[in-house]
Amino acid sequence: QVQLVESGGGMVQPGGSLRLSCAVSGVTGSIYALGWLRQAPGKEREFVAAISWWDGGVTYYADSVKDRFTISRNNVNQMVWLQMNRVKPEDAATYYCAATREYNRAADLHSYGDWGQGTQVTVST
Repeated sequence: QVQLVESGGGMVQPGGSLRLSCAVSGVTGSIYALGWLRQAPGKEREFVAAISWWDGGVTYYADSVKDRFTISRNNVNQMVWLQMNRVKPEDAATYYCAATREYNRAADLHSYGDWGQGTQVTVST
C-alpha cells in the first residue's frame, strides 16, 4: 500500500500560480503512475494530470489544464508536484494525489486505488 500526503493548497487569484506537492511513502514498486485528480463542490471527480513513476516520466494531461499545469516527480525523494499557472476560477477544487498500478490507464481516474486526503485550492480575487 502507498501513503500519499498532499500540501500546498490555498487561495490564488485568477491568472496566478500555485504549486501542489505530494509526499509518497510505502510500497512503490508496483506503481505505474502518480496522478492529480480534483473535485469541485457539486461536480464529479475528474482527472487533471499524471506522470509515470518508473519509466522516464511519461506525462498525461486533461485538455482543460494542458499548457497551464505541469506535473513532475522525483522518485528517489518520492515527491510529486503539480505546478499550476494561469489559474482560472474553474480550477477551484479539492486536489487529490493518487496512485495507479494499471499500465496505460493513467488518464482514467477509475484506475486509481490509493488516494491522499486532498488539498483545497480556492480561486478568488
